[in-house]
Amino acid sequence: MSSTKLDAKLKKLPSGPGVYFHKSKDGEILYIGKAAVLKNRVRQYFQSQLDMDIKTRALVAEIVDTDWTETESEIDALFLESEMIKRYMPRYNILLRDDRSQMYVRIDMKSEWPSVTFTRNPADDGADYFGPYYNGYAIKKALRYLRRVFPYYTKSPKSDQRVDLDTHIGLNPTPGITSEEYKATLRKLVRYFQGGRKTLAKEIEKEMRASAKSHDFENAARLRNRLKDLAELQRRIMFGDREFLDISKDRALSDIASLLGLKKVPVRIEGYDISHMSGANVVASMVVFTNGVSNRREYRKFKTKQEQNNDTANMHETILRRFGPKNVKAWGMPDLVLIDGGKGQLDAAIRAGREREVPIPIVSIAKREEELIVHSKHSNVDVSVLENLVKNPSESINVERSGEYYVVNLHPGQRNASAHSKNLRGGSAFGKYNDVIKLFQRIRDESHRFAVSYHTVLKRQKQTASDLDNIPGIGPVTRRKLIRTFGSLRAVKSATQQQLVDAIGESKAAKMQQYL
Repeated sequence: MSSTKLDAKLKKLPSGPGVYFHKSKDGEILYIGKAAVLKNRVRQYFQSQLDMDIKTRALVAEIVDTDWTETESEIDALFLESEMIKRYMPRYNILLRDDRSQMYVRIDMKSEWPSVTFTRNPADDGADYFGPYYNGYAIKKALRYLRRVFPYYTKSPKSDQRVDLDTHIGLNPTPGITSEEYKATLRKLVRYFQGGRKTLAKEIEKEMRASAKSHDFENAARLRNRLKDLAELQRRIMFGDREFLDISKDRALSDIASLLGLKKVPVRIEGYDISHMSGANVVASMVVFTNGVSNRREYRKFKTKQEQNNDTANMHETILRRFGPKNVKAWGMPDLVLIDGGKGQLDAAIRAGREREVPIPIVSIAKREEELIVHSKHSNVDVSVLENLVKNPSESINVERSGEYYVVNLHPGQRNASAHSKNLRGGSAFGKYNDVIKLFQRIRDESHRFAVSYHTVLKRQKQTASDLDNIPGIGPVTRRKLIRTFGSLRAVKSATQQQLVDAIGESKAAKMQQYL
């Protein structure tokens, strides 16, 4: 794009918040940034370079074109920037960022009184982590706003702690609230993270009307104020993972459509992966990318009905269940399905799709070499483009026919570093299909992460299972109460009958005594 055309384009920059994409002459995304006012921020790159460091000057020298996507708020822009950097991994975002790592929000839901904190180093400690986010200041600011609507502790309270200022002004939970009520509020906070803003507003309004009807006017007033704060919050920030790009500006999606001969740009892409340990605790993940961006509100997970060390059978069951009538009605249909695996997993997914009679395009991405695998007859894609590339090879893409499959290498000359590496080494810095590679890698990596996290949860639950789980009539609430009261299973077993009666009542204590 000539300097004159770029100048004309920059005059159309909006005054609202959004995300901008600086591009090279080859279309490579060099840098992704966010702005509260796009017009002001983007134009700064093309003004005086006196205050710029060497790296920023090098970036500006390579910029030939700039695109942008408007968002409703600064927080929307923050999350969209984070998602796009994770997918495209622009080289100048790595060169220009500071030494600090990304920010995570940590909530230790397994504690009796969970706290909401921030960290740059997630640990395997059983807590829930949300992120990463690239602007720690903005995340902290957003959580301060959210705390007025969903009060939370920033550190676990002590039993003899006096009522402090945060409690008086409504930032801490109301005195006298139970642990379960507090955790219910935190779960609403998490739902807000995940895009459940409108549903939460309806639920609060329903609770408010119910309280007023039962003449609990104090609670109704509190809910009314919370609803008002939520409405104000909606105008000021939008905190969620559900951001969308203008499809016409997303090169990856249009390239996928043309490469696979799809009838339309794939608005909804679903990614699947299997996770287990030698056939134990077998789970599957379904991640959803809407307009090329992760849509975590639509994620789903599956626990296989039969545990077996057979990924093809597990994948077949997962896809068969996904496209059952009930789930199709509830979740809708994808425009493309991406399987994490080789020919075996792809065949299993295709077979399940045919059994359900759903003509959904299904392809897979093989580990290590990051090659796309497409079945020549049953992938529900138009393979004429791939067949033409077999006959007329191109430097930017390598397509080979292997029996009934097309093996598509979108990065000739480059090799991957590991089974789930995000970096391709060697070859040209920017190929024609780099955007497609990065989008497929992002979907594959996210499906792998989501499957492993669910498998880890099940494995941990199984490891902590005890004899208490096998006693009829003793549910999870009673089990937790026993462990809190006595400290361990050994202490429960050595407790006297009267101690058990004092802790959980006479009838349950009798059942305990019988089985222990």
